[in-house]
Amino acid sequence: MLRRVLTSPQAGLVAIILLLGAVLTATAGTHVDQRTGLLVNNFLNSYTLIQTATDASFFAIMAVGATIVIIAGGIDLSVGAVYALAGVATAMVLRGMGSTDPITAVLLGLAISIGIGLLSGAINGALVVGLDVHPFIVTLGTMWILRGIAFVSSGAESILLPRPVTEVAKASLGLGDALYPVPMLVMLVITVLGSVFLTQTVGGRRVFAVGGSQEASRFSGVPVGRVKIGVFVLSGFTAGVAAFMGASFYGSASCADATGYELYVIASAVVGGASLSGGKGSAVNALLGAVLIVLIRQSIRTLHFDQNYEWIIIGCAIIMAVVFDQASARFATRRLAAATRR
Repeated sequence: MLRRVLTSPQAGLVAIILLLGAVLTATAGTHVDQRTGLLVNNFLNSYTLIQTATDASFFAIMAVGATIVIIAGGIDLSVGAVYALAGVATAMVLRGMGSTDPITAVLLGLAISIGIGLLSGAINGALVVGLDVHPFIVTLGTMWILRGIAFVSSGAESILLPRPVTEVAKASLGLGDALYPVPMLVMLVITVLGSVFLTQTVGGRRVFAVGGSQEASRFSGVPVGRVKIGVFVLSGFTAGVAAFMGASFYGSASCADATGYELYVIASAVVGGASLSGGKGSAVNALLGAVLIVLIRQSIRTLHFDQNYEWIIIGCAIIMAVVFDQASARFATRRLAAATRR
């Protein structure tokens, strides 16, 4: 049992996260809690840990969908723009409706965000399959188009969301003031659903098959076109969920929301072990990759490094992850070849 845990795909990421967490705990310092009078570590406390998870949740949710796209051999650069458009559309509709029932506002807001995400994902998938153009080019184009629509429709202003919607995202669930676990819980639910889809369903096996070899999948009767469209729809769905949670949590939405999230989302997937050549990846690893990236950002602030180095460090992490993945694949191929010769 222990050997299986230690050799699992998640073991290395968990070990790095624990090591980084230990470094942050040792270097963060302490403060006196004004309510209890006890000495509290600046990092290893409930507020900071939940806040760290919250910071990771908005792009970790999207990373699960983006990982499914990457496993199928594609890539989605438009997730940040989908997030922005879904958030802006939700805020504009709810503002236009004015005062309404809290439950109706929440359900309508969620429906609009997810609807925009699903529609955007379907458009991405249809363009990739219908035009037979590489998804990098298609989603690069739709990234600019969708963010432009968000800019024009909102007039570049920040739009407030109704208080009932914000109260849902910031519900304490009995944990006390300033502790908001809802985004973290949604992140965990999306990760579980993504993992079940990839590992326990026929659709998930088809995604891995298409990413491994499109030609072999086609000859095996797998509807490659539908699978490709489907993975982009799932990516749009996760972007819509993340947009609703992000806009609700912060209480407003604007066309500039999630700018640069494409880097974080793809980095989370790649650092989590997803292969950009397709056929390999995990929803759980995408979550762990997102947490690791947030901890790297936290380390830069805690150790008082220049925050401008954040992009450099994350870029290096992506390159190292890809190099490690390729080296691991070559090693596995050589070991298989050697075993066959015997």
